[in-house]
Amino acid sequence: MQVEKYSANGNDFVIFHADIKKERSKLAKVICNRHNGVGADGLIVILPSKEYDFEWQFYNLDGSEASMCGNGSRACALYAFNNGFAKERMRFLTDAGAISAYVDKNIVEVELTTPKKIKEPFEDMGFMWHYYDTGVPHLVTIVNDINEFDFAIARKMRYNYNSNVNFVTILEHNALLVRTYERGVEEETLACGTGMAASFYTALNLKKADCCAKVIPKSKDELFLRYENGKIFFKGEVKYIFKADLNREISEVFN
Repeated sequence: MQVEKYSANGNDFVIFHADIKKERSKLAKVICNRHNGVGADGLIVILPSKEYDFEWQFYNLDGSEASMCGNGSRACALYAFNNGFAKERMRFLTDAGAISAYVDKNIVEVELTTPKKIKEPFEDMGFMWHYYDTGVPHLVTIVNDINEFDFAIARKMRYNYNSNVNFVTILEHNALLVRTYERGVEEETLACGTGMAASFYTALNLKKADCCAKVIPKSKDELFLRYENGKIFFKGEVKYIFKADLNREISEVFN
């Protein structure tokens, strides 16, 4: 079994292609384990599709499935292009809907699914929260200092609302700092694409950002988001890390 590893601004993924769609939760937990596996935030499986360039399956490192992952979609697009499954412009199917992507060398832009408001703003744990679905649910709170990120509060909010949790500081010149606690990873990650999208969309609705903005996650990389015709476009660098053949024990889980 051969896999490849990609990193989208510190959010890392193991990716491979298969002919058959089946449940791969156990495989995800084995491969994503950072001590006894390859190590990653998520597992992506590329599958054939009659209508689109391909379909994907996405698993978090804990084996849970996720309908969408912004950084994963960019990593997936570069993998598909590098391996001949799609041209520079592609469209693929996720559980959140169809995603369009454009690959320009190692810069990948994706058109995310239409953002949806889950709930009106509300107060909890001493913060005001905005609640959107940008492919998966995200709670967003605006803070004056990004170091106000509180892991314990983020973790409690994650379980209280079954959601990802984002703390955001809005800088001048349409720039945002974002820190995210990710559901399924159950940790703060270096970057979360749908979290950055939800944070950007929150700032946009509060009239604290224009239709184009720079977003900086914990990894300190710069990513760019824009809002056009009701859609969020998300662009940034993706790194190909390595290719590997997995040993027999892991391959048996795969089979």
